[in-house]
Amino acid sequence: MIRVCDFSKAYKSSFQISGINFSVEPGKITALVGANGSGKTTLIKAICGFHYADSGKILLSREDASSEVDITQKTEMAMSLTGYVPEVSNLPPELKVYDFLKYAAKTHGLSDEAVEKALEDVIKKCNLGEVSSKKIKTLSKGFRQRVSLAQALIFNPPNLILDEPITGLDPLQIVELRKDLKELSKTKSILISTHILQEVEELCDNVVVIKNGKQIAFGSEKEILEKNGAKSLEELI
Repeated sequence: MIRVCDFSKAYKSSFQISGINFSVEPGKITALVGANGSGKTTLIKAICGFHYADSGKILLSREDASSEVDITQKTEMAMSLTGYVPEVSNLPPELKVYDFLKYAAKTHGLSDEAVEKALEDVIKKCNLGEVSSKKIKTLSKGFRQRVSLAQALIFNPPNLILDEPITGLDPLQIVELRKDLKELSKTKSILISTHILQEVEELCDNVVVIKNGKQIAFGSEKEILEKNGAKSLEELI
C-alpha cells in the first residue's frame, strides 16, 4: 500500500505541488497522469525517498502489510519498501545482466543464499534467461527495460513504481510489459506515471490526475469522467 496524505513540496523556482491525496492499493495498478511539468516526477521521487516533503505524509506498507512507515520521517526506509523503474535507466553498460542483478541484490542486504534464489526467480519472471550472460550494452531497448524491472524486483518489494515504462518500446514489447505488470499487481501495489492515456485504459484500475501541481481527480477512469462531465482524461489534463 502507498498512501499520499496532503503532500506538498515547493521549489525556489516558485513551482509547487500541493494538496495531493491518494492511495495505491495492493492488487491494483494506479496511473499518475498529467502534462509535462505537472509535478508527476516530483511526486514519484518523494515516494521513492529522493525528495523531502514540505508538509504532509507518504506512508508505505511493510512487506507483511502489518504496518506502515511514514517515509517523510524515515526516508531511508523507502529503498527497502519500494522498487523503482526510472524512465531512463542508468544501467552499467559493461556489466553482464547476471552480475548487475547480483550486485543489486547485495545492495539490498540479501544473504548469499537469498541472492541466488532471488536471481533465479527474477530472471525467470522477467524472461531474461537468454541474455543473463550478455553485457547490458548489447541489449535491445526492450531487454534493458526488463533488466531495469528486474533490479526493482530483486528484493521482492511490496510496492513498485514505474516512470513512463513504455517509452521507446515497440508494440509487442508493450503488450509483454502489460502482461508482466498485471501479473505483478496480484501481489504488489503498483504506481505508473504515464502521459500515454491508452495505457491507463488498457492497464490501470485507478487514476490520479495532476495539473499544475494540483490533484484534480482520483478514482477509476469511469468515475472521473462521469464526475467531471468529460469524454476523456485528455480534457482534464
